Amino acid sequence: MASSTDLTVRADAPSAALQGALRLPHVPDWRRLLPGLALSAALAGAGMALGRIEWLAAHGLSALTLAIVLGMLVGNTVYPRLAATSGPGVTVSKQNLLRLGIILYGLRLTVQDIGHVGLAGVVVDALVLGSTFLLACWVGTRWLGLDRHSAMMIGAGSAICGAAAVMAAEPVVKARAEQVTVAVATVVVFGTLSIFLYPVLFDLNQHWGVIGGGARGFGLYAGSTIHEVAQVVAAARSISPEAADTAVIAKMVRVMMLAPFLLLLSGWLARDAARPAGPRAPGKGAKAKITVPWFAFGFVAVVLLNSLQWLPASATAAATGIDTGLLAMAMAALGLSTHFSAIRKAGAKPLLLALILFAWLLAGGALINHWVPLLLG
Repeated sequence: MASSTDLTVRADAPSAALQGALRLPHVPDWRRLLPGLALSAALAGAGMALGRIEWLAAHGLSALTLAIVLGMLVGNTVYPRLAATSGPGVTVSKQNLLRLGIILYGLRLTVQDIGHVGLAGVVVDALVLGSTFLLACWVGTRWLGLDRHSAMMIGAGSAICGAAAVMAAEPVVKARAEQVTVAVATVVVFGTLSIFLYPVLFDLNQHWGVIGGGARGFGLYAGSTIHEVAQVVAAARSISPEAADTAVIAKMVRVMMLAPFLLLLSGWLARDAARPAGPRAPGKGAKAKITVPWFAFGFVAVVLLNSLQWLPASATAAATGIDTGLLAMAMAALGLSTHFSAIRKAGAKPLLLALILFAWLLAGGALINHWVPLLLG
C-alpha cells in the first residue's frame, strides 16, 4: 500500500510539471509576488516618466535604459533589506514578464517593413548581424579570454537591437544577471556615442562617398549599425527626415531578425553541449537538448498579426504602451538583481570587446552598406 507521502508526491506531480512547462516559480501564495512586482513597477514607471524628458530622449536614453539604471541604484542601496519579501516578484518580472514583453514587441513591426528597404536592406541587416555576433564570440573568447556567456550577451546587444536583444537572449544563453547588465551598459555607452558621431560621419561621407544613396542610403547604414531603436531615431533625425525614415525601417527589419537568431543560437548551444570533452565509449554519445525559445514564436506570430492590420490603431498603441511597461519592469528587476561589485569584477575586457564591435559596426558596416547595394543593383 502506498504511504501518505507517496500519495502526496503523486498528487503534486502534475502541478509541478505544469509549473515547469510554464517556467513559473513555485509560489504557494500569489500574494508573495506583490511586493516585488510593485517595486519593479514603481521603478519602471519612474524610468518611463524620465524617458519622456526631451533632453534625455534626444540623447537616446530610453525608458528601458533608465529603468535598469534606477534598478541598479536601488539594488545596491536599500534593496538588500527588501530582498527577502520582494525576491519572488522581482524574479517573475525579469523572467516571465520579460518573455511577454518580447512577444508584444512584435506590435512595433510589420512584414511590410521589409518591402520598404528592399532586398539590399535585408541582406545588409543580415550580414551586419551575423558578422558582428560571430566576431563577438571569436574575439571575446579567443583574444580577450572572456567567458562565452558574456561575449554572447555583448554580441547580441551590438548585433541586433541593444538592451531588448540582450534580455531576449538571456533565457537561451542562461547568463548571470551581472553579465546581462554589463552587456546592457556597453549598449548605452557606445549607442549614445553613435548619436553624436553619425551626423559627423554623414558630413564626411558627403565628401568621401563611401556610402551611396544620399540621406536615404546613409539612413540604411545608421539603421543597420546603431544599437538601440531610440539611438537610431536620435542620430538619424539629426541628419534629415529622409535619413530618419529609412533608418527606422532598417532598424525594424533588424529587430525582426531577433526570432530566427534566437532559434539558431539555441541550436548552436545545444550542439556544443552535446560535443564530447574527451574520448568516449562507442554508443555513449550525448544527446543535444535544444532550449526552444517559445516566446520567439510568439513574437513572430504577433508580427504577422500586426501585418494584417486587423487591430485598431488605438488598441495597438495601448498594447505597445503596456509592452514598454513590461520590458521596463524586466529591466528594473534586472537592475535590482545586479551588484556593482560583480560589474567591477568583470573588469575592462567587456568594454574593450564592445569597443571592437563598435569599430566593426562603423567600418565593416560601411563596407557592407557600400558593396551590397552595388552588387544587388
